[in-house]
Amino acid sequence: MEGDEDKSATSTENRGRFKRICVFCGSRVGYKSAFSDATLELGKQLVQRKIDLVYGGGSVGLMGLISQTVFNGGCHVLGVIPKALLPHEISGETIGEVKTVADMHERKSEMAKHADAFIALPGGYGTMEELLEMITWSQLGIHEKPVGLLNVDGYYNNLLGLFDKGVEEGFIEDSARQIVVSSDTAEELIKKMEDYAPLHDKVAPRQCWEVDQLLESTTSGQTL
Repeated sequence: MEGDEDKSATSTENRGRFKRICVFCGSRVGYKSAFSDATLELGKQLVQRKIDLVYGGGSVGLMGLISQTVFNGGCHVLGVIPKALLPHEISGETIGEVKTVADMHERKSEMAKHADAFIALPGGYGTMEELLEMITWSQLGIHEKPVGLLNVDGYYNNLLGLFDKGVEEGFIEDSARQIVVSSDTAEELIKKMEDYAPLHDKVAPRQCWEVDQLLESTTSGQTL
């Protein structure tokens, strides 16, 4: 009885901060089974915490795995995809709610608008570009949402090393390096993100950014 109460309290605490997490990932599965395994585990962690998914809208690759896992677990899934990519990233039946947008910029804005945090799984140029934009937005002061990197089987070791090199060479402030929260397991990553608090100085206040004002105005009165 007491154990059940503890589990219930833990569950409520876990889902208290994040209602929706945006996951960036590849439209391919990659060559290692570890990538698919980590994607499925992340999906299960989201379901366990009752966290809804925002993602790139594809039904193939790691995108298909994460969306199907979360959808099957009973959580809401919102996919955001540019019209031009529909033939490339959707194969077969779509999963959950799919919002079609005009271009990649609008896709990222929509994903950011609906998410409380961001996680990047392994992926290609598109995944890295989405990840880096959210890191940059945090540095600039556009948002204060946690940005997590699921470093499966060391996939992002070189990227993390590049960030460290940027600090070493004076291009990235040490406090801004802390924007990126990383782990090699989904459970640990989400726990770290729950504890995240920004330490860096923002380039400009949030209210100064037109993109933030746009996101605030377009979401006022809307509930997913």
